[in-house]
Amino acid sequence: MIKFLDLHRINNRFRDDFEAAFRLSLDSSQFILGHNVLKFESEFAQYCGTKYCVGTANGMDALTLILKGYIHLGRLKKGDKVIVPANTFIATILSILHAELQPVFVEPHADTFNLSTMEASLAFNNDVKAIIMVHLYGQLADVGGLQRLAKEYNLLLIEDAAQAHGAVCDLGKAGSLSDAAAFSFYPSKNLGALGDGGAITTNNESLKASVRLLRNYGSRQKYRNDIIGFNSRLDDIQASFLSIKLKVLDTDNETRRTIAKAYIKGIKNEKIKLPFYNYSNNHVFYAFVVQVEDRRAFIEYLDSHNIESLIHYPIPPHKQGALSQFSHLNLPITTHLHNAVLSLPISPIMSEIEVQSVIDILNAY
Repeated sequence: MIKFLDLHRINNRFRDDFEAAFRLSLDSSQFILGHNVLKFESEFAQYCGTKYCVGTANGMDALTLILKGYIHLGRLKKGDKVIVPANTFIATILSILHAELQPVFVEPHADTFNLSTMEASLAFNNDVKAIIMVHLYGQLADVGGLQRLAKEYNLLLIEDAAQAHGAVCDLGKAGSLSDAAAFSFYPSKNLGALGDGGAITTNNESLKASVRLLRNYGSRQKYRNDIIGFNSRLDDIQASFLSIKLKVLDTDNETRRTIAKAYIKGIKNEKIKLPFYNYSNNHVFYAFVVQVEDRRAFIEYLDSHNIESLIHYPIPPHKQGALSQFSHLNLPITTHLHNAVLSLPISPIMSEIEVQSVIDILNAY
């Protein structure tokens, strides 16, 4: 069986370091907002090329707190509209709604899966105050185009970089390409914790102070609460694990790109549409996503040959029961992608034999 993602093998590489970190944490008993969180925040800010990083409980909270932080600072207000790609994971949309803002669903580019700058410009009106660009599947969005659009209309530009740790272009690295960025450290991510975790990166000192306040009950001092806040703090032990794994993130990302290049070069089957990739470091291949016409038959074929796969994502956000108020939207590109995409195994611990086996089985489909 070629697993879609073998988390045991991925994390077992760090077992000794994890166990040593756990013993230190147990001995210090500093479990909440301790030294390890401060250390990782400093390391991750430096890695992303930003002045500040604020650890949060998860990626959705990170994005929600950015939006709430800008409301706290008076840059956004309840009811403002936020442009967002229609084909993102639902967490992106939920963060907008939790911040009492209104999502404006915009179609992606059919090839890159990322937010179309042209469609975003057409969706603009005076009620739109921000754009969330999602670096879906690990590939940077049209950063330059969206930066220009945000500047032209004086919009906040926010990154959902939950799947793009380490992706880089000539304008900078994921996390540093906007006013603020949200990351997830869910275990399956390129930089994954051993539980939930998230972070915000920014160069804005006022936003940094605001989200630090918001993540901790709105409190600067224990039992003194200045604003209505949340309980959304990165666990100290998870921060220590992330510091360990951050050291090999670039190496792991390069391995993912090597596998992706092998797939693109080796898979020769007209029934399978391969993802767009320009062979730069702007993609870290959180997922290697192909498109097929009969996805159910394709999955059954892969299962019969012991290859695990995953659908990112089977139901578009506007068709989810939780978001039924948006079900009337006509989003043909988004709908097509959600019906056609399938993610193949890709991870830094896959062997060359496993990669070649996937290629051979796909070519025989």
